[in-house]
Amino acid sequence: MPPPAPPTVLVPSERAVVLLSCVLSALGSGLLVATHALWPDLRSRARRLLLFLSLADLLSAASYFYGVLQDFSGPSWDCVLQGALSTFANTSSFFWTVAIALYLYLSIVRTTRGPRAGRLLLAFHVVSWGVPLAITVAAVTLKKIGYDASDVSVGWCWIDLEAKDRVLWMLLTGKLWELLAYDGSPWAVCSRALGVPAQHQALSEYRPILSEAHRLQHHSSMADKKLVLIPLIFICLRVWSTVRFVLTLCGSPAVRAPVLVVLHGIGNTFQGGANCIMFVFCTRAVRTRLFSLCCCCPSPPPAESLAGPLRASTPSRTGDSGTQVDSEELLHT
Repeated sequence: MPPPAPPTVLVPSERAVVLLSCVLSALGSGLLVATHALWPDLRSRARRLLLFLSLADLLSAASYFYGVLQDFSGPSWDCVLQGALSTFANTSSFFWTVAIALYLYLSIVRTTRGPRAGRLLLAFHVVSWGVPLAITVAAVTLKKIGYDASDVSVGWCWIDLEAKDRVLWMLLTGKLWELLAYDGSPWAVCSRALGVPAQHQALSEYRPILSEAHRLQHHSSMADKKLVLIPLIFICLRVWSTVRFVLTLCGSPAVRAPVLVVLHGIGNTFQGGANCIMFVFCTRAVRTRLFSLCCCCPSPPPAESLAGPLRASTPSRTGDSGTQVDSEELLHT
């Protein structure tokens, strides 16, 4: 049996920063869920996927908050419970992140609509909840989750570093899916972004008869920019945990560097906060209603979707162009 790994000591300032990140992420995820519940007309398919990602991030932030607050010094039953919850939520968050990128790619480049989109959403549920649950149950049953001396975490429990096959279980319970998300999300979203200009060109013949054509172009342009930022934000937040994972495997003392510890703690816990900034505060339709609600001002009536006038005023020409734009997706993404 190898000697216990020396713990990464968390000073109060580091713990306070990570705890604050957990709280902000939980609040951000909760705000995304609240906006979805309050305004049904904003429930596009892409935002429904974002809802499920927010639920996973909310559970992840809550479990990480408990782990950092406790700052475990050894194995215990609540260490295993916290490790299991964070493993399930974290892995599910990876799957939902890739699912959103894949859906955006298929909805534009492959024009996935109707029943096919419904079946795709069902497949996302099965994979994004089922696979993490099966992995977590197996890890708990085989007693692989436990105290990790904070070398691959920031105070919370994950895979027991004294387990002989710990590297395999670190990969299965998170790192493998994280690395796949690094590759899959940028490819899918960039392919989707490259497909949007073709859709805009297909709409060019209709824009002269639309009184608010410039608004469609502006909103879809903003949506495109946010979609391109999705993999960038994900990688910027998660890369620090990957760096500490590699340093742990190499036995480098740099794994305990205070800067890396804090960046790791923020990166693993702030996903919900980053999504809230992007899809609530940087989305005009949601931001305006939220500010009106907070200021007790009457919320303006929801603007009529441009897809409605487009279909009502002009005949469908999907047969000519071979493509069709879901304006609601562009406006609400």
